[in-house]
Amino acid sequence: MNNLDRRTALRRLAIGASAAFGSAAFPGLTKAAAKTASAAGKVAGGGPKRVIFFMQNQGFDPRTCVPAGMTNSGSLAKAVLPEPIKALEPFKEKLHIINGLHGMHTSPSHSAFFGALGGYRGSDGVPPSASTIDYELSKVLPETLLPHLCIGMDSMENMTAKPTVANLSARGAGKPIFMHSNPNHLYQMLYGGISSGEIRSQHEAKSGMFDRIEQMAAAEGEGLPTGDKKRFNEFVQGFNDMNGLRERLGQVSDHLEKFAPEVDEGYTRPEFETDWHDRLLDLGISALKSGTTSVLTIGSGRGEIFGAWKGLGVEQQGHNLGHMEQPDNPIWVKIRQYNSRMLVKLMEELESVPEGSGTMMDNTLIVYTSNNADKQHTSGANWPVMLLGNCNGAFKTGCFTQLDGKRPINALYTSILRASGVEVDRFNMTQQMAAKYDSGNGPLTEVFA
Repeated sequence: MNNLDRRTALRRLAIGASAAFGSAAFPGLTKAAAKTASAAGKVAGGGPKRVIFFMQNQGFDPRTCVPAGMTNSGSLAKAVLPEPIKALEPFKEKLHIINGLHGMHTSPSHSAFFGALGGYRGSDGVPPSASTIDYELSKVLPETLLPHLCIGMDSMENMTAKPTVANLSARGAGKPIFMHSNPNHLYQMLYGGISSGEIRSQHEAKSGMFDRIEQMAAAEGEGLPTGDKKRFNEFVQGFNDMNGLRERLGQVSDHLEKFAPEVDEGYTRPEFETDWHDRLLDLGISALKSGTTSVLTIGSGRGEIFGAWKGLGVEQQGHNLGHMEQPDNPIWVKIRQYNSRMLVKLMEELESVPEGSGTMMDNTLIVYTSNNADKQHTSGANWPVMLLGNCNGAFKTGCFTQLDGKRPINALYTSILRASGVEVDRFNMTQQMAAKYDSGNGPLTEVFA
């Protein structure tokens, strides 16, 4: 993957965003992309070409998303959405609210960490025991240059001190995936090669540094014991992947130039942390629209108990937010409304790009939930989720589904894999575990149209 030539790089980008290139540009590549997508095998009506996971920390209380008085499954057409998600009212026909999944086996407590997207036991400081659903999808959705992008939103102090952290996503047991939290660093990674001035200078300086570190690290690791050498090789591979990505992005610079966001003072002189949150979202959207990535994971609070929203007028931050009741709480209403506006922006931006006979949003699934079930101190007995998008009729939308609490979040992840062409009955759950935590088998049929 790190030795892709120019033709291979362009083919991969076309597969991820044939619509962005247009039918006139690289016609052979767009045909190949369509053929690849068809061969993947999807449920009737189509399936996702891209998936977005939006994870909010501190829990997702169902009373902030389930319409008042709605206790049984049914249509949202005549329902009034709660104030925290009011911004989604014009998009109700694209929305599916699900209540009654569980994640008790993840032992969430303050957070399930990797377990939230992995569907397994997670805890603070505990490495992932298997890959997470976002990474697995990045392997089976149409190939892109950067299959999986993770961005993490937090307080300015945390994002500055730790511009990358790994708490939510993993590519295997003991193999975490880092979230990008400094938009300046992420911009350099994605668009530094096509920029000018200071951004270009910093990009070139970092590129040379990464090359030297990779070479030195590869040589230094030879004399280590077997166990240490394996861990050291993971470190070296990280630089190798980063260098390979820079090279691949450089090969399609003319295409990327059309999607690079404008660098303003929100990047370089942010007044509040939300200035960086907004820029990170813009970069995630640009990566989707350009076809650079097919899976975007957003961690608001970065999978921990921290997080801040002073830019919304919220002075409380971090752990204290989790001890507040979310329903009718003006603080949590502001945070959830902010998230809802982000979801709306994601949908509107993807709807603005033609793809096939529709738009990019027609082929996209957005999964909004929490890495901590319904609240900060939780057993995981109820794990509310909102889905946005039907992927050409594959998923049911415009409705509310009330489940009985006997099927795990793994069943939802199995469903998304099925819609993406993967014949799987369970995701990260052995038969022994399923006997205790899952009343069914296979996908969550309630989500399919």
